[in-house]
Amino acid sequence: MTTMDLRVGNKYRIGRKIGSGSFGDIYLGTNIISGEEIAIKLESVKAKHPQLEYEARVYKSIAGGVGIPFVRWFGTECDYNAMVMDLLGPSLEDLFNFCNRKFSLKTVLLLADQLISRIEYIHAKSFLHVSVFLPSGPLLLSTTVPECSRWATLLQTLPCDIASSLLSSLLRDIKPDNFVMGIGKRGNQVNVIDFGLAKKYRDPKTHFHIPYRENKNLTGTARYASINTHLGVEQSRRDDVESLGYVLLYFCRGSLPWQGLKAATKKQKYDRIMEKKMTTPTEVLCRGFPNEFAIYLNYTRSLRFDDKPDYSYLRKIFRDLFIREGFQYDYVFDWTVYKYQKNAQAIAQAQGQNHPDVKPQEKVTRNRPRHQPSQGY
Repeated sequence: MTTMDLRVGNKYRIGRKIGSGSFGDIYLGTNIISGEEIAIKLESVKAKHPQLEYEARVYKSIAGGVGIPFVRWFGTECDYNAMVMDLLGPSLEDLFNFCNRKFSLKTVLLLADQLISRIEYIHAKSFLHVSVFLPSGPLLLSTTVPECSRWATLLQTLPCDIASSLLSSLLRDIKPDNFVMGIGKRGNQVNVIDFGLAKKYRDPKTHFHIPYRENKNLTGTARYASINTHLGVEQSRRDDVESLGYVLLYFCRGSLPWQGLKAATKKQKYDRIMEKKMTTPTEVLCRGFPNEFAIYLNYTRSLRFDDKPDYSYLRKIFRDLFIREGFQYDYVFDWTVYKYQKNAQAIAQAQGQNHPDVKPQEKVTRNRPRHQPSQGY
C-alpha cells in the first residue's frame, strides 16, 4: 500500500508530499468529514530510531501557546507512525527569498515582536530537546518541566556518563527556516515548528539552572550561533535571544558578514565564522540601521549565563522604534505587498493587451487597495 492510499485516524486522507523533517516526511492531508486541510507527518515503524511519538507528546505538552502547532491525532497505521497537525504556511526563509532577500524595517519589527514572544513562551515552559548519543546511536528526547520527576527517575537508572550527557547535551537551532507563517485567519501569525531551538536550562531533578560548563560542541546553525556557543560555553537563555538578534539583522541586511567564508574543513569554517563574528563591532554590524538593533545585541551579549532575559524590555525597544517611525500595526508584511504588486502587474499586462491605449502603470494605481500603507516599502 502506498502512502497515497492511506487514511490515518479513520478520518484523515493523505495527499501529496509537501516537505521533509529531521525525520519522516510531511504530507498534505484532508479531514474527510469536514474537508479541512491538515498536515500529516509519517515515519516508518521500521525506523532505526523512531521519534515521532515523542514529538507528538511534546507538541501536546506545550499546546495552547500562540504560534505552537496543534496536534490533532497520533497513532500507527499499516507500516507508519502518523502525526496529524495544523497545516501551516511558508517559512520566513521562503518569504525572505520571495521578497528578493531583503525585508523592510516595518516587516522586521513586526516579526521581532512575535519572535521574542515565542522564545519567551518556550523558555517559560523549560522545553527540552535533547540529543543523547548512546552506544547504539542517537536518542532524541524532548520534555517539559512538568515531566521532570519522571526524567529524574530515568536519570537514576542510567550510567553516570549518559546521565551527564542527558543533562547537558542540547540541540537548538534558531533560524528563519524554523519559523513559519500561519494560513487563513492566522496568516499573520508566526509559528514555531522545530523544537531544536528550545533550550533546556533547568536540571530535571532539582529545577535549578544547569551548571556553567565549557568545551561544548557547537550545535545549531553557525550563522546565527551566539559567540558563547562558538566558544564552547554551555548554552542558556541568553544564547537564544542573541541568535534572534542575528536573524533580525540578516533580514535587515540581506546577509551577515560571516556568510560565504571558505575553509577546508567544517571545523575551520566554524572557526572563521567565530573569528569574524567576534571581530566585527556591533556598530559596524548594525551600521545603516536604527540604533535599537545595536542596543538589542549589546544587551543580549551582556547577559550572564543564568540570567533571565528581560523579554518585555526587548519588545519595548522595537515597539518604541515602530511607533517613532510612524508604522501601523496592520500586519501588512512585505510579501503581502509584493504579491499584490505582482498580481496587479499581471492584471495590467492582460488589460493592456485589450486596451493598448492605457498605460500599465495607470492600471496598477487604479487597482491599488485603499488600505495599503506606503511607509516602510
